[in-house]
Amino acid sequence: MIDFLKKIWLNKELRRNLFIVFGILVIFRILAHIPIPGADLEALRNFFNRNQIFGLLNVFSGGAMSQFSIITLGVASYINASIIMQLLTVIVPRLEALQKEGERGQYKINQYTRYLTVPLAFVESYGFIILLSKSSAGTPIITNLSPFFILSACITMTAGTVLLVWLGELISEKGIGNGISLIIFAGIIARAPQAVQEVFVLFEPSKIPLLIGFAAAALAIIFGIVIITEGQRNIPVTYAKRVRGMRMYGGVSTHLPLRVTQAGVIPIIFAMSLMLFPGVIAQFFAGAKTPLIASSAKAIEALFKNQVFFSTFYFFLVLAFTYFYTSIIFKPDQVAENIQKQGGFIPGLRPGRQTAEYLQKIVTRITLAGAIFLGVVAVLPFIMQEVTGNKSLVIGGTGLLIVVSVAIEFMKQIEAQLIMKSYEKY
Repeated sequence: MIDFLKKIWLNKELRRNLFIVFGILVIFRILAHIPIPGADLEALRNFFNRNQIFGLLNVFSGGAMSQFSIITLGVASYINASIIMQLLTVIVPRLEALQKEGERGQYKINQYTRYLTVPLAFVESYGFIILLSKSSAGTPIITNLSPFFILSACITMTAGTVLLVWLGELISEKGIGNGISLIIFAGIIARAPQAVQEVFVLFEPSKIPLLIGFAAAALAIIFGIVIITEGQRNIPVTYAKRVRGMRMYGGVSTHLPLRVTQAGVIPIIFAMSLMLFPGVIAQFFAGAKTPLIASSAKAIEALFKNQVFFSTFYFFLVLAFTYFYTSIIFKPDQVAENIQKQGGFIPGLRPGRQTAEYLQKIVTRITLAGAIFLGVVAVLPFIMQEVTGNKSLVIGGTGLLIVVSVAIEFMKQIEAQLIMKSYEKY
């Protein structure tokens, strides 16, 4: 590790890029502590402490939501816009053709994603303000609902989201990982010191076995995340020999890697968004004048506050979305066609339809393991809360998954740049 850090420090360009990335992340943390006037911050923190799902969203924003800061929404609107654009590329033929145009097509899709982020951020900021004003428990969080306040707050939060997207793209331009992922990573890591402080403040000698068990469980979960995240099934592919002029091409054997978790954390984000929807809508209609509507809304709100129902439904939603999103990003027919065009084949199988059916069968099987893993990661906080009986000692599985995945990708990017610089010497 010391030798690795020394190589990074001696590489002038890489060292400069790392300092720039670090500076951008510092700016992100400063922005997270600049609040928008008009909210009761103490009542807002209590709201996030009571609601575990909103608390998880607050962790992803690095505490910006509980501060009602100018970057309250974080990069959530950009992520939602990216998901919508990925779904539209499957539905809209023009976008699908644009995606196949290579770098130019991807540039245009990214541009459309940025355009879509602005209205999404404005609508989400308005919904967030209305939700806080209608908070059913405790002191009202926002009481000033004048048109000027709502408009100025929505514009400020939208501008904050656009600023974060720009900062994320600056990080990506430096070639050290995905900028948006690193911003989410920094937001999650920023909550770690506060969690450690709470443990020390509430420390008692009788809790030592519990803390040791908690640390062991955390290490085991990180180990499992690394294994599953890096796990892949290698499908052997052989390319036939071809003679062109006086040269012979092909005749090599390689493999097609199929990752266990091809969908990443997108299914968890999908499921989380869908799980938030009924509870938020129920809170809007809980104070309705019609008794039937009000009672139905309160019943739905109570149902989604039930930990057993919520975690079970959440788990199966993650499973369903994992298969759904994997079917979008991995198309066996196209992969089989590309292998056939390049003169390759899977030993024992005919190119074309038989290869596509085989790939579909393999993907369906390994996706089951990935889907169960993501489902367990998603409901891990609820499981830990039931096991420990302590809300402060809860391992956020989704947060750990993002942190570990981004850390692995970040290290790979740095290693790739070091290798590239070493080749340039020759």
